[in-house]
Amino acid sequence: MTRVLGLTGGIATGKSTVVSIFRALGFPIVDGDEIARLIVEPGKPALAAIADHFGSAVLFENGELNRKKLGEIIFSNPPKREALDQLLDPYLREAILQQVAEKKQEAPLVIVDIPLLFERKYESVVDQVAVVYVPESVQLTRLMARDQLSENEAWARIRSQLPIDRKKEQAAVVFDNQGSVDATKKQVMDWLKQEQFIS
Repeated sequence: MTRVLGLTGGIATGKSTVVSIFRALGFPIVDGDEIARLIVEPGKPALAAIADHFGSAVLFENGELNRKKLGEIIFSNPPKREALDQLLDPYLREAILQQVAEKKQEAPLVIVDIPLLFERKYESVVDQVAVVYVPESVQLTRLMARDQLSENEAWARIRSQLPIDRKKEQAAVVFDNQGSVDATKKQVMDWLKQEQFIS
């Protein structure tokens, strides 16, 4: 029986580090961000829905999505961000579920990487949820450094998600990513051994 592990975290908590550890061990990954990019490619119904709702200003002349422009609209305006999430949700959910079904044929464990797992209620489509955790203060420092953001800009992005401590409380598995990559990798390996996915 294949297990589906939903993997989430907060912005700049190091989720991609943990995903890369699972990927290197050969476990199939369903990447929510990658799917979110694919469903808004030119010609896709999700992109048409965005343009209908937010206007053609969010498109480049070649018909591609202007992410920077859309980001400016939604990050400073929670109702508009929520409208975008609701607009994309059915397209994203359908594509994610399709990939999960395909990858369940490949391995005993499938990792579903979904940044907004709790926010968009994906707990029901996975067997267990793992959270990649760092405290908010570490999140802020890492995000400002990574994306060259001011403190206010970084907080706006952090606050657009459920607080990381709330996610940690709701998770069955917590990978603490405050230390080195090796320390995080050891936690992942220990969990995989404990659950008998590797020996």
